[in-house]
Amino acid sequence: MESKIILILGLLFFSFKFYAQKRENNSSKKNKNKLTGKEIVLELDKLNFFNLTEKKELKLTKEDFEKSYDELSFFEGYMKDDLSFTDNRFYFIDSETLFEGGGLTGYLETIKPLFDKLNLKLSFSDEINNQTKEHWTYKIKLNGKEYTAFDNDFGDYDWGIAYLNFIEMLNDQLKLQNSNEQFYPISSGNDGRIVLLTKEQFDFITLNYPNNNERPTTIDNWKKELEFKK
Repeated sequence: MESKIILILGLLFFSFKFYAQKRENNSSKKNKNKLTGKEIVLELDKLNFFNLTEKKELKLTKEDFEKSYDELSFFEGYMKDDLSFTDNRFYFIDSETLFEGGGLTGYLETIKPLFDKLNLKLSFSDEINNQTKEHWTYKIKLNGKEYTAFDNDFGDYDWGIAYLNFIEMLNDQLKLQNSNEQFYPISSGNDGRIVLLTKEQFDFITLNYPNNNERPTTIDNWKKELEFKK
């Protein structure tokens, strides 16, 4: 009987030891495969992520991306005092401001220099604005094509609808002008952020940055995660 107990205890000991070693090996393998901030920047550079950054701000921008990744595993570059980013890919979009009168055209003016950098056109005209106590219809033409900025009864999702419509109209114009880049949402509300990426850049970021609320996602995933319906 005593020998059986010793045998069982021995088996349990080796089982726990094997399990612990396996976990340690998996953890080591995972850490070994994890890139450093310097490697992240090198790979982003290969994917032309920094091709919109001014040459005088390139060193600062890369250093900040490296630091953000190493210290926080955070995908964001250097922000200036005016809340613009030196990489010219990130944009703050306050959804409340966007929804208010003049907000859409104001943000279109903010985005226009980016289109200029990409040698693309972004002009807006022919705003249609009809509002009652319960409903608001707001349409605008970008480069001659009409888009709906908002056409709903007022409700809980007003800011979110305006935010998504804004991204989708910009992405449609990028696609119409044969750009290989699209805007991806990161956050909305008063701290809304979007980022311009190619599919390859987006896939790299998805693979190497934590899956959390600070990472860009697709429009479809954004709607699913928020259980949002337009």
